Amino acid sequence: MTKKVFLTAALMLSIAFGFSQTKEELQAQKAEKQSIADAAQAEANALQAQIDALPGWRVGAFGVVGGSISNFNNWYSQGVPNNSSGNIGFTVNGFANLIEDKFFWRNSLTTNLSWVKLDDKDNPNDSDKFEPTTDVFNISSLYGRKLSEKLAASALAEYRTTILDNFNDPGYLDVGIGATWTPIENLIVVIHPLNYNFVFSDNDNIFESSLGAKIVADYTRQIGKIGFKSNLSMFQSYKDGDLSNATWTNSFSYTLWKKIGVGFDFALRSNKQEALNFATGQYATALAADPTLATPVPTFDNVDNDLQTYYTLGLTYKF
Repeated sequence: MTKKVFLTAALMLSIAFGFSQTKEELQAQKAEKQSIADAAQAEANALQAQIDALPGWRVGAFGVVGGSISNFNNWYSQGVPNNSSGNIGFTVNGFANLIEDKFFWRNSLTTNLSWVKLDDKDNPNDSDKFEPTTDVFNISSLYGRKLSEKLAASALAEYRTTILDNFNDPGYLDVGIGATWTPIENLIVVIHPLNYNFVFSDNDNIFESSLGAKIVADYTRQIGKIGFKSNLSMFQSYKDGDLSNATWTNSFSYTLWKKIGVGFDFALRSNKQEALNFATGQYATALAADPTLATPVPTFDNVDNDLQTYYTLGLTYKF
Protein backbone atom coordinates (compact mmCIF):
# COMPACT_ATOMS: atom_id res chain seq x y z
CA MET A 1 0.00 0.00 0.00
CA THR A 2 2.82 2.36 1.01
CA LYS A 3 4.63 1.53 -2.20
CA LYS A 4 1.56 2.44 -4.29
CA VAL A 5 1.15 5.74 -2.46
CA PHE A 6 4.82 6.55 -3.03
CA LEU A 7 4.61 5.70 -6.73
CA THR A 8 1.43 7.77 -7.12
CA ALA A 9 3.01 10.78 -5.43
CA ALA A 10 6.13 10.47 -7.54
CA LEU A 11 4.04 10.29 -10.72
CA MET A 12 2.06 13.40 -9.77
CA LEU A 13 5.26 15.32 -8.98
CA SER A 14 6.79 14.32 -12.30
CA ILE A 15 3.62 15.39 -14.17
CA ALA A 16 3.56 18.74 -12.32
CA PHE A 17 7.25 19.28 -13.05
CA GLY A 18 6.65 18.37 -16.68
CA PHE A 19 3.82 20.90 -16.98
CA SER A 20 5.99 23.53 -15.30
CA GLN A 21 8.75 22.97 -17.77
CA THR A 22 6.27 23.09 -20.66
CA LYS A 23 4.87 26.44 -19.48
CA GLU A 24 8.33 27.97 -19.14
CA GLU A 25 9.32 26.66 -22.53
CA LEU A 26 6.16 28.09 -24.10
CA GLN A 27 6.75 31.47 -22.48
CA ALA A 28 10.32 31.48 -23.78
CA GLN A 29 9.10 30.59 -27.26
CA LYS A 30 6.46 33.33 -27.07
CA ALA A 31 9.07 35.92 -26.04
CA GLU A 32 11.28 34.85 -28.92
CA LYS A 33 8.44 35.06 -31.44
CA GLN A 34 7.33 38.43 -30.04
CA SER A 35 10.85 39.78 -30.41
CA ILE A 36 10.91 38.65 -34.04
CA ALA A 37 7.45 40.18 -34.64
CA ASP A 38 8.50 43.51 -33.09
CA ALA A 39 11.59 43.65 -35.27
CA ALA A 40 9.52 42.82 -38.36
CA GLN A 41 6.97 45.53 -37.46
CA ALA A 42 9.73 48.09 -37.02
CA GLU A 43 11.08 47.20 -40.47
CA ALA A 44 7.57 47.41 -41.95
CA ASN A 45 7.06 50.86 -40.39
CA ALA A 46 10.38 52.05 -41.80
CA LEU A 47 9.44 50.77 -45.26
CA GLN A 48 6.03 52.47 -45.01
CA ALA A 49 7.73 55.75 -44.14
CA GLN A 50 9.86 55.42 -47.27
CA ILE A 51 6.76 54.65 -49.34
CA ASP A 52 4.96 57.69 -47.91
CA ALA A 53 7.90 59.89 -48.84
CA LEU A 54 7.74 58.82 -52.49
CA PRO A 55 5.89 61.00 -55.03
CA GLY A 56 2.38 59.91 -55.97
CA TRP A 57 -1.12 59.59 -54.62
CA ARG A 58 -2.07 59.01 -50.98
CA VAL A 59 -5.69 57.97 -50.53
CA GLY A 60 -7.49 57.04 -47.32
CA ALA A 61 -10.59 57.40 -45.18
CA PHE A 62 -11.88 56.65 -41.70
CA GLY A 63 -15.20 57.22 -40.00
CA VAL A 64 -17.33 57.02 -36.88
CA VAL A 65 -20.66 55.19 -36.62
CA GLY A 66 -22.93 55.47 -33.58
CA GLY A 67 -26.54 54.58 -32.88
CA SER A 68 -29.12 53.16 -30.51
CA ILE A 69 -32.79 52.12 -30.47
CA SER A 70 -35.21 51.66 -27.57
CA ASN A 71 -38.85 50.76 -26.99
CA PHE A 72 -41.00 51.41 -23.90
CA ASN A 73 -44.45 50.06 -23.03
CA ASN A 74 -46.32 51.23 -19.91
CA TRP A 75 -43.13 52.65 -18.39
CA TYR A 76 -45.06 54.99 -16.12
CA SER A 77 -42.10 56.58 -14.36
CA GLN A 78 -41.36 58.70 -17.45
CA GLY A 79 -43.49 61.37 -19.07
CA VAL A 80 -44.10 59.35 -22.26
CA PRO A 81 -44.70 55.77 -21.01
CA ASN A 82 -45.28 54.28 -24.49
CA ASN A 83 -42.66 55.26 -27.02
CA SER A 84 -40.05 54.03 -29.41
CA SER A 85 -36.92 56.08 -29.96
CA GLY A 86 -33.62 55.85 -31.72
CA ASN A 87 -30.68 57.76 -33.06
CA ILE A 88 -28.04 57.04 -35.63
CA GLY A 89 -25.09 59.05 -36.88
CA PHE A 90 -21.89 58.69 -38.82
CA THR A 91 -18.84 60.71 -39.77
CA VAL A 92 -16.59 60.15 -42.78
CA ASN A 93 -13.17 61.76 -43.24
CA GLY A 94 -11.56 61.06 -46.58
CA PHE A 95 -8.56 62.38 -48.47
CA ALA A 96 -6.85 62.00 -51.84
CA ASN A 97 -3.49 63.76 -52.01
CA LEU A 98 -1.09 63.92 -54.91
CA ILE A 99 2.43 64.76 -53.70
CA GLU A 100 5.13 65.43 -56.28
CA ASP A 101 8.60 66.95 -56.12
CA LYS A 102 7.55 70.37 -57.43
CA PHE A 103 3.84 70.57 -56.56
CA PHE A 104 1.02 69.03 -54.52
CA TRP A 105 -2.73 68.68 -54.85
CA ARG A 106 -4.59 67.91 -51.62
CA ASN A 107 -8.29 67.00 -51.58
CA SER A 108 -10.40 66.25 -48.50
CA LEU A 109 -13.99 65.42 -47.60
CA THR A 110 -15.61 65.68 -44.17
CA THR A 111 -19.23 64.83 -43.51
CA ASN A 112 -21.17 64.30 -40.28
CA LEU A 113 -24.81 63.20 -40.48
CA SER A 114 -27.19 62.03 -37.77
CA TRP A 115 -30.89 61.37 -37.28
CA VAL A 116 -33.08 61.00 -34.18
CA LYS A 117 -36.60 59.69 -33.59
CA LEU A 118 -39.02 59.89 -30.63
CA ASP A 119 -42.39 58.31 -31.42
CA ASP A 120 -45.05 58.81 -28.74
CA LYS A 121 -47.39 55.87 -29.36
CA ASP A 122 -50.22 57.61 -27.47
CA ASN A 123 -50.05 60.67 -29.73
CA PRO A 124 -51.25 59.91 -33.28
CA ASN A 125 -50.21 63.39 -34.47
CA ASP A 126 -46.51 63.20 -33.67
CA SER A 127 -43.89 62.05 -36.14
CA ASP A 128 -42.59 58.47 -36.12
CA LYS A 129 -39.80 59.22 -38.59
CA PHE A 130 -36.09 59.73 -38.08
CA GLU A 131 -35.48 63.47 -38.30
CA PRO A 132 -32.06 64.92 -39.28
CA THR A 133 -30.11 66.62 -36.50
CA THR A 134 -26.39 66.95 -37.26
CA ASP A 135 -25.84 67.90 -40.88
CA VAL A 136 -22.30 68.82 -41.95
CA PHE A 137 -20.69 68.58 -45.38
CA ASN A 138 -17.30 70.03 -46.30
CA ILE A 139 -15.09 69.44 -49.33
CA SER A 140 -11.86 71.22 -50.21
CA SER A 141 -9.15 71.19 -52.85
CA LEU A 142 -5.72 72.78 -52.35
CA TYR A 143 -3.11 73.11 -55.10
CA GLY A 144 0.40 74.30 -54.36
CA ARG A 145 3.52 74.99 -56.37
CA LYS A 146 6.56 74.47 -54.16
CA LEU A 147 8.89 77.43 -53.66
CA SER A 148 10.97 75.55 -51.10
CA GLU A 149 10.73 72.39 -49.02
CA LYS A 150 8.24 74.02 -46.59
CA LEU A 151 6.70 76.90 -48.54
CA ALA A 152 4.47 76.92 -51.63
CA ALA A 153 2.36 79.34 -53.63
CA SER A 154 -1.17 77.93 -53.46
CA ALA A 155 -4.80 78.18 -54.52
CA LEU A 156 -7.72 76.85 -52.47
CA ALA A 157 -11.37 76.06 -53.16
CA GLU A 158 -13.50 75.03 -50.18
CA TYR A 159 -17.25 74.37 -50.15
CA ARG A 160 -19.42 73.67 -47.11
CA THR A 161 -23.15 73.32 -46.61
CA THR A 162 -25.84 70.97 -45.28
CA ILE A 163 -27.18 68.14 -47.45
CA LEU A 164 -30.09 66.63 -45.48
CA ASP A 165 -31.94 69.85 -44.79
CA ASN A 166 -31.70 73.24 -46.57
CA PHE A 167 -29.10 72.14 -49.10
CA ASN A 168 -27.02 75.13 -50.21
CA ASP A 169 -29.18 77.43 -48.05
CA PRO A 170 -26.79 78.62 -46.86
CA GLY A 171 -23.82 77.28 -48.78
CA TYR A 172 -20.32 78.74 -48.62
CA LEU A 173 -17.67 78.64 -51.33
CA ASP A 174 -14.22 80.06 -50.59
CA VAL A 175 -11.88 80.65 -53.52
CA GLY A 176 -8.52 82.28 -52.94
CA ILE A 177 -4.77 82.41 -53.49
CA GLY A 178 -1.78 82.88 -51.23
CA ALA A 179 0.77 80.62 -49.57
CA THR A 180 0.87 77.22 -47.88
CA TRP A 181 3.36 76.48 -45.12
CA THR A 182 4.28 73.01 -43.86
CA PRO A 183 6.47 73.68 -40.80
CA ILE A 184 6.43 70.06 -39.60
CA GLU A 185 5.29 66.74 -40.99
CA ASN A 186 1.48 66.27 -41.04
CA LEU A 187 0.77 69.98 -40.36
CA ILE A 188 -0.48 72.20 -43.19
CA VAL A 189 -1.11 75.93 -42.73
CA VAL A 190 -2.85 77.84 -45.53
CA ILE A 191 -2.72 81.66 -45.51
CA HIS A 192 -4.62 83.31 -48.37
CA PRO A 193 -4.92 87.11 -48.02
CA LEU A 194 -6.87 87.27 -51.28
CA ASN A 195 -10.03 85.16 -50.88
CA TYR A 196 -13.64 85.62 -51.91
CA ASN A 197 -16.34 84.07 -49.75
CA PHE A 198 -19.37 83.29 -51.93
CA VAL A 199 -22.51 82.77 -49.83
CA PHE A 200 -25.56 81.10 -51.41
CA SER A 201 -28.93 81.57 -49.70
CA ASP A 202 -32.58 82.38 -50.34
CA ASN A 203 -32.33 85.14 -47.71
CA ASP A 204 -30.18 87.85 -49.31
CA ASN A 205 -31.09 90.31 -46.53
CA ILE A 206 -28.88 88.41 -44.07
CA PHE A 207 -26.34 86.37 -46.01
CA GLU A 208 -23.84 88.32 -48.06
CA SER A 209 -20.71 87.45 -50.03
CA SER A 210 -17.51 89.39 -49.41
CA LEU A 211 -13.78 89.65 -49.97
CA GLY A 212 -11.46 88.70 -47.14
CA ALA A 213 -8.63 86.53 -45.84
CA LYS A 214 -8.71 82.74 -45.50
CA ILE A 215 -6.71 80.76 -42.94
CA VAL A 216 -6.75 76.95 -42.75
CA ALA A 217 -4.71 74.76 -40.41
CA ASP A 218 -4.89 70.97 -40.70
CA TYR A 219 -3.05 68.35 -38.67
CA THR A 220 -3.57 64.66 -39.47
CA ARG A 221 -1.56 61.84 -37.95
CA GLN A 222 -1.59 58.10 -37.25
CA ILE A 223 0.41 56.81 -34.28
CA GLY A 224 0.05 53.07 -33.97
CA LYS A 225 -3.60 52.33 -33.23
CA ILE A 226 -4.43 55.99 -32.60
CA GLY A 227 -5.50 58.30 -35.43
CA PHE A 228 -6.55 61.91 -35.18
CA LYS A 229 -7.37 64.86 -37.41
CA SER A 230 -7.84 68.49 -36.45
CA ASN A 231 -8.94 71.15 -38.94
CA LEU A 232 -9.44 74.88 -38.39
CA SER A 233 -11.03 76.90 -41.20
CA MET A 234 -11.42 80.69 -40.76
CA PHE A 235 -12.62 83.51 -42.99
CA GLN A 236 -12.10 87.14 -41.99
CA SER A 237 -14.18 89.54 -44.09
CA TYR A 238 -12.57 92.83 -45.13
CA LYS A 239 -16.04 94.39 -45.53
CA ASP A 240 -17.64 93.67 -42.14
CA GLY A 241 -16.67 91.51 -39.17
CA ASP A 242 -20.26 90.25 -38.99
CA LEU A 243 -19.63 88.39 -42.27
CA SER A 244 -16.66 86.45 -40.85
CA ASN A 245 -16.86 82.81 -39.72
CA ALA A 246 -14.76 80.02 -38.24
CA THR A 247 -15.15 76.23 -37.91
CA TRP A 248 -12.92 73.86 -35.93
CA THR A 249 -13.47 70.09 -36.36
CA ASN A 250 -11.66 67.25 -34.58
CA SER A 251 -11.73 63.47 -35.09
CA PHE A 252 -10.10 60.81 -32.90
CA SER A 253 -10.07 57.04 -33.40
CA TYR A 254 -8.54 54.06 -31.61
CA THR A 255 -8.36 50.68 -33.33
CA LEU A 256 -9.45 47.79 -31.12
CA TRP A 257 -9.49 44.87 -33.55
CA LYS A 258 -8.36 44.80 -37.17
CA LYS A 259 -10.05 47.88 -38.71
CA ILE A 260 -12.73 48.32 -36.04
CA GLY A 261 -12.36 50.66 -33.08
CA VAL A 262 -13.91 53.52 -31.16
CA GLY A 263 -14.05 57.14 -32.24
CA PHE A 264 -14.97 60.59 -31.01
CA ASP A 265 -15.72 63.67 -33.12
CA PHE A 266 -16.45 67.18 -31.95
CA ALA A 267 -16.62 70.60 -33.59
CA LEU A 268 -17.00 74.28 -32.78
CA ARG A 269 -18.34 76.99 -35.07
CA SER A 270 -18.91 80.73 -34.95
CA ASN A 271 -21.06 82.30 -37.67
CA LYS A 272 -23.06 85.45 -36.95
CA GLN A 273 -24.97 85.29 -40.24
CA GLU A 274 -26.35 81.86 -39.31
CA ALA A 275 -27.17 83.09 -35.79
CA LEU A 276 -29.13 86.04 -37.18
CA ASN A 277 -30.93 83.85 -39.73
CA PHE A 278 -32.04 81.47 -36.96
CA ALA A 279 -33.11 84.31 -34.66
CA THR A 280 -35.09 85.91 -37.49
CA GLY A 281 -36.97 82.66 -38.11
CA GLN A 282 -37.75 82.30 -34.39
CA TYR A 283 -38.98 85.91 -34.29
CA ALA A 284 -41.27 85.42 -37.30
CA THR A 285 -42.82 82.32 -35.66
CA ALA A 286 -43.37 84.17 -32.37
CA LEU A 287 -44.82 87.20 -34.16
CA ALA A 288 -47.30 85.02 -36.07
CA ALA A 289 -48.50 83.55 -32.77
CA ASP A 290 -48.67 86.96 -31.04
CA PRO A 291 -49.01 90.02 -33.36
CA THR A 292 -48.54 92.33 -30.34
CA LEU A 293 -45.07 90.93 -29.62
CA ALA A 294 -42.87 93.70 -28.22
CA THR A 295 -39.52 91.96 -28.72
CA PRO A 296 -37.22 93.96 -31.03
CA VAL A 297 -36.50 92.65 -34.51
CA PRO A 298 -33.20 90.66 -34.55
CA THR A 299 -30.26 92.47 -36.15
CA PHE A 300 -26.50 91.98 -36.29
CA ASP A 301 -26.24 94.47 -33.42
CA ASN A 302 -28.50 92.65 -30.95
CA VAL A 303 -28.34 88.97 -31.93
CA ASP A 304 -26.56 86.51 -29.64
CA ASN A 305 -23.88 84.74 -31.66
CA ASP A 306 -23.72 81.66 -29.41
CA LEU A 307 -20.97 79.14 -30.06
CA GLN A 308 -22.21 76.21 -32.17
CA THR A 309 -21.05 72.73 -31.13
CA TYR A 310 -21.62 69.04 -31.85
CA TYR A 311 -20.04 65.72 -30.94
CA THR A 312 -20.38 62.08 -32.02
CA LEU A 313 -19.18 59.03 -30.08
CA GLY A 314 -19.33 55.51 -31.48
CA LEU A 315 -17.65 52.68 -33.33
CA THR A 316 -15.18 53.39 -36.12
CA TYR A 317 -14.15 51.58 -39.26
CA LYS A 318 -10.93 52.38 -41.08
CA PHE A 319 -11.48 52.11 -44.81
